[in-house]
Amino acid sequence: MHGSQLIDDYPWLRQKGDAEVTEYLERENDYAEAMLAPTAGLQEELYREMLGHIKETDVSAPFRDRGFFYYSRTEEGAQYPIYCRKRAPLESAEEAIEEVILDLNALAAGEAFMALGALTVSDDGNLLAYSTDTTGYRQYTLHIKDLRTGELLPDRAERTGSVAWAGDGRTLFYTVEDAETKRQHQVFRHRVETPSAEDALVFEEADERFSVGVGRTRDARYIILESASHTTSEGRFLPADRPTDEWRMIEPRRDNVEYYAEHREGLFYIRTNDAGRNFRLVTAPVDAPARDRWQEVLPCRPEIMLEEIEIFQSFAVAVEREDGLPHLRIRRFGAQGELTGPVQDIAFPEPVYSAHPHTNREFGANAFRYSYQSLVSPTSVLEYDLETGKSKRIKEMEVPGGFDRANYRSERLFVTAKDGARIPVSIVYRTDLRKEGVNPLYIYGYGSYGYSLPVGFSSNRLCLLDRGVVMAYAHVRGGGDMGKAWHDAGRLMRKMNTFTDFIEVTESLIRRGYGDPRRVAAEGGSAGGLLMGAIANMRPDLYRAIVLHVPFVDVMNTMLDEDLPLTVGEYEEWGNPNEREAFEYMLQYSPYDNVGRKNYPAMLIKTSLNDSQVMYWEPAKYAAKLRACKTGESLLLLHTNMSAGHGGASGRYDYLKEIAMEYAFLLRELGVEGSGSDAAGGIQAAGQT
Repeated sequence: MHGSQLIDDYPWLRQKGDAEVTEYLERENDYAEAMLAPTAGLQEELYREMLGHIKETDVSAPFRDRGFFYYSRTEEGAQYPIYCRKRAPLESAEEAIEEVILDLNALAAGEAFMALGALTVSDDGNLLAYSTDTTGYRQYTLHIKDLRTGELLPDRAERTGSVAWAGDGRTLFYTVEDAETKRQHQVFRHRVETPSAEDALVFEEADERFSVGVGRTRDARYIILESASHTTSEGRFLPADRPTDEWRMIEPRRDNVEYYAEHREGLFYIRTNDAGRNFRLVTAPVDAPARDRWQEVLPCRPEIMLEEIEIFQSFAVAVEREDGLPHLRIRRFGAQGELTGPVQDIAFPEPVYSAHPHTNREFGANAFRYSYQSLVSPTSVLEYDLETGKSKRIKEMEVPGGFDRANYRSERLFVTAKDGARIPVSIVYRTDLRKEGVNPLYIYGYGSYGYSLPVGFSSNRLCLLDRGVVMAYAHVRGGGDMGKAWHDAGRLMRKMNTFTDFIEVTESLIRRGYGDPRRVAAEGGSAGGLLMGAIANMRPDLYRAIVLHVPFVDVMNTMLDEDLPLTVGEYEEWGNPNEREAFEYMLQYSPYDNVGRKNYPAMLIKTSLNDSQVMYWEPAKYAAKLRACKTGESLLLLHTNMSAGHGGASGRYDYLKEIAMEYAFLLRELGVEGSGSDAAGGIQAAGQT
């Protein structure tokens, strides 16, 4: 290819279902279990600790939608949530009769895997459309349930994605994926209690870079049909009360221009990056929404990313990202649809946090509900009152087991890369166990698709913090933490910045005394697994252990195979290797193609047989090549979940057991095997070794 020869010794591992392949994966699982057998007691201890930090029987914060309060709840011993509603004012909700609309535990009976896709109720509250996946391959089946009788209707559709009810409560729009490419490419209109064979195909996307989705505007007036690639989008619409009308275009697609529309009082409010990478907000009249009628409401600002816009009857909430942190900024509407008056900027108390809109279904609301959490503060649902300018807490996640947030500290710092870029890093540790230059250091990274790495709370993480591990999250280029330009600086022909940023963050944290240079671990998944594979090749000396979840490591073989799901659409993120310049650049960092004779860190590689995004054979082939090439005695484990997909186990208890195995691997490699109460002594001893 382009004068280079690529040799692959392991293509036979792609034969899913072949007896030899299944045996191979199962033997790798047996080997991993045998090598981790000495940690069996620690795994059980970690599992019990994590379970002890979860309120097993709990209820989510209910939200109002058309006369009902909807919520989900969990029960001790049950793997999955139960979705419910009550017809009652919130003040007397406890006295109202609960109606279970969907019990995932019942649906999961006899299944090794269960995932919920769509879950949406018709406007009149009578019908529930939902979809489920029982393999992990993210291939969903759509069902309709009559909530008046509890009856499951015969209506059914396969390989579905997004779903939107029309206003009549009898018409449903849904998208369907192409079985070969696994992109949502068709939109159908379905009439309840008619055969799916009679459903009308209303739109089909021919361009393999694009996927389609459907949804309702918050005011329920319009259905929006969106067709989008990683860099370009296009929208169509029709009135929700006239579902058989023809779809109308908002603005034809233009390469590298994205736009997303909401509606209020005859105007579309459109978030677009047509005039700058960080997006602006414009309006357009519904009767003539093309670009020549767009009127700017909020300008594009180079230092602030406009990530979302939430439109209500009397106000709008701009979800913005500035200096790597999210902000929720509220503005009132004026008489002509303009945003006027002082900006109400919701204040957050910590240096590192995550904040985003929660469920806000009521268009006429006079309060805004949002979620807040940090590395040390559990997730809370709060409601901001526009009149008083104050927030009240609706619910905070309860963390049993003696958790006290005062024992932990979070920090935000910046590491300057060699080219001058300032890389944000979020850090958390237990204050009484922090000893300069002594602690085990764990660093997590992702850095792709413009995704902003969240810094939320995890009760599971307490197992590591309580054993003295300092945990850091590197917001490297390729992600969206510093706006669109941050993404652009870590994709295509600048992808190497993602890897060198992570290495420079690691070196800087060691220099600043956050960890023992002999006990540094790294972790990443999916595209973050690519990051892990790249740093393992580039700087194997820097890390004691690396965990790779469903890692995208066989870059060249995958991106040269257009028959694989998602490949063509991914050209906009990685490049098209059929072009020489892109091929040669991608070949520089492809983990599988750069495995060599070197002493690699201890590695735990985790995958799932039914993964639809990173096929199981990528990590399997990668592990096989590492076994053939690596020097030294470091541990190399491949573990395949034989009945799950990209996200691993679906049940909450099964998932905890997977995490316990991973944490046991890390703690043993980092020299910390004691219980949380013994951690201080263990750290001191390790520091003196």
